[in-house]
Amino acid sequence: MKKKKKTIEKKSLQCVTRSQKKREESEENDPFRMITLDLKMEILMKLPAKSVAKLNFVSNLFSSMIRSKEFTDLYMARSSTRPRLLFRVYREGLHFFHSCSQENPSYDHRERVSITLNPNLDYVFSQPVRGLICGRKDSRVLIGNPSTGQFITLPRVRTGQVWFLGYEPVNDVYKVLCVTEKRNQVSEEHQVFILGAQRQQWRMVKCNHPHIVPPYQSTGLCINGVVYYYGWIRTKRSIISFDLRSEEFNLVNLPDDVKRGDGYSDLVNYHGKVAFFMDCNGTLLWVLEDASKQEWSKVSFLISAWEGLPGLDRFLFCGALSTGELIFTPDSSRNPFYFISYDLKENITKKVVVQGIGDNLTEIEIFCDHVESPMVLSNVS
Repeated sequence: MKKKKKTIEKKSLQCVTRSQKKREESEENDPFRMITLDLKMEILMKLPAKSVAKLNFVSNLFSSMIRSKEFTDLYMARSSTRPRLLFRVYREGLHFFHSCSQENPSYDHRERVSITLNPNLDYVFSQPVRGLICGRKDSRVLIGNPSTGQFITLPRVRTGQVWFLGYEPVNDVYKVLCVTEKRNQVSEEHQVFILGAQRQQWRMVKCNHPHIVPPYQSTGLCINGVVYYYGWIRTKRSIISFDLRSEEFNLVNLPDDVKRGDGYSDLVNYHGKVAFFMDCNGTLLWVLEDASKQEWSKVSFLISAWEGLPGLDRFLFCGALSTGELIFTPDSSRNPFYFISYDLKENITKKVVVQGIGDNLTEIEIFCDHVESPMVLSNVS
């Protein structure tokens, strides 16, 4: 019996050795190896992130290049000059991610990626942060690359919580902030998870500003290495900031004449500044001009001209493009899908139709200024 077992192990080892040898011989005969490294990088950078992700499994040569920091930085530097609109479509238990050019979304070729998640879990997705996106539901959190379709699950935390994804540019790391949430109770625990760190676990951080986090009222916003989200300090609504490098919390007061309980939108990036939209007794965009001085400015505008559009009576604010244009979508699914782009400075409104997203949509969400990333996520054990 032992002799038979040894024979099987020997044959298995021989099969593995032959397979490795064939792969090595194939790589040696690959004409791509004769091309200079700079030219290889240039070729790969012209490919969509979805195609780059597939090449990661072709050979060790491709894998080492694609996973290198040099290639990721070069790819991100180029793609950041061509931001895209990212659409999340939820239909029949499936999440589909589509992206298209922000310059010409009506005619641009769209990249589509589908992922299969538990249909019984209604994940809430946050704004993309440097190519990655965060999905959360109770104690479950996903981090994914919507351009490649790769998603990983982070370790669960025992109590109910709210999650925020951020990117810290100085040390080139992504961090996830977890804040415990209990109905009408101050958050007692604040934890941080660093993607790609050697120790893949949550770590406690201290917060000197006790606050209540309203569930699902803010998916957070990350600008220049700082995460911003809504929080309640006693009976006053405020904005909480978390510096990803120093891991310190700070408080940003809302404007004095913003009434408590008014319908604010989620936080958005407006020309690189924190802002939020209000549609209450007039349409306003509040912009945080100086976080250290707590200085706000406001822009008023009317959307009465949109009332003439057939079949529409209400719009939802989605965000702002890097150009400053504000994006609105109808409050119910439309076929074909479209959105409204409003230029504040020029006072110009455009209706933009996006073909090919699909029929009978049950849910659709649009994210602005998405940057395609070739990043390969490491599984969390």
